[in-house]
Amino acid sequence: MTKTLHLTLVILLCASSAFAQLSESLLNSMKPRDLGPAIMSGRVTDLAVYEEDPSIYYVASASGGLLKTVNNGGSWQNVFDNQSTVSIGDVTINPSDPNIVWVGTGEANNRQSSSWGDGVYKSTDGGKTWKNMGLRDSQHIGRIVVNPIDSDIVYVAALGRLWGSNRERGVYMTADGGLTWNNVLFVDDNTGAVDLAMDPLNPKTLYAAMYQRRRTSWGYNGGGPGGGIYKTTDGGRTWKKLGTGLPATDVGRIGIDIYRKNPNIVMALVENREGGVFRSEDKGETWTRMNSLNPRPMYFSQIRIDPSDDKRVYVGGVQLHISDDGGKTFRDDGAPNVHLDHHAFWINPKNPRHLLDGNDGGA
Repeated sequence: MTKTLHLTLVILLCASSAFAQLSESLLNSMKPRDLGPAIMSGRVTDLAVYEEDPSIYYVASASGGLLKTVNNGGSWQNVFDNQSTVSIGDVTINPSDPNIVWVGTGEANNRQSSSWGDGVYKSTDGGKTWKNMGLRDSQHIGRIVVNPIDSDIVYVAALGRLWGSNRERGVYMTADGGLTWNNVLFVDDNTGAVDLAMDPLNPKTLYAAMYQRRRTSWGYNGGGPGGGIYKTTDGGRTWKKLGTGLPATDVGRIGIDIYRKNPNIVMALVENREGGVFRSEDKGETWTRMNSLNPRPMYFSQIRIDPSDDKRVYVGGVQLHISDDGGKTFRDDGAPNVHLDHHAFWINPKNPRHLLDGNDGGA
């Protein structure tokens, strides 16, 4: 027996003897506390809130499936356990029926650890059961938007394979609730759609962020000539690439948001040497660069405008960045005392002081 092992046994015996002499009353007064295991939830990739009743919402994760709460986070249920993938890029609730939920599988953040999915899923019973609606080779889905007037019309931003080229990428549209899909915006086999935003007053007007990227075992290429912001005003039949005021050279990942009170105002995060925060006040026809801020674009690229104040703007990153002057200046002291790496953000349109933040530590 080694000296180290012998000493260890002596210490354990002494400790056991001392513990045995403690009174029962003292032991009964002790309260246990959880010491582990030290496993976090994993990064949150998206949030979907039923805005008529914000106590109902879903939290999507990069590698832990989909969780649902009906009591504002008081309790949770994992509603995606029985599917063939647990990696989710986006979750969306039908704005007129909270029982209809859409999930785009495959994380859209381009880490070495990013898992891929197998297409689009739909639930018509609030997440109890799911049906795969296709686009199985899209692998990574960045955004799903539902037409609030006709909820059978749904658009999907399909990013495509991260480690190779394929054709199932771009913007897809269904007009029959997912039974069939049309690829309404396609650039090339290496460029997919990573974000979509629908005009809140005119669902035929949409903005799509196209993104060319490729990961290999020796490096990562995030950007190319196929990238940019595209706009349709006829529900996806035709698109035009926006450019005036935006970077003239190849761009990488882009995030988009529209101001609810006045959809003339559109804001974007654009990855480029001359990129950052851009603002348009004429529905994307012309753009002004407001700030160079764009933290780690391939991993974040999320921008949100306060629904009641276009001067209040949030940008996700390692820190949560906040502007009170329309994007001219930002401070990075948002979300104190919570986990870092902010990937998803929701602002209650009826009460902009009510916020949900999804980060690498949960929601």
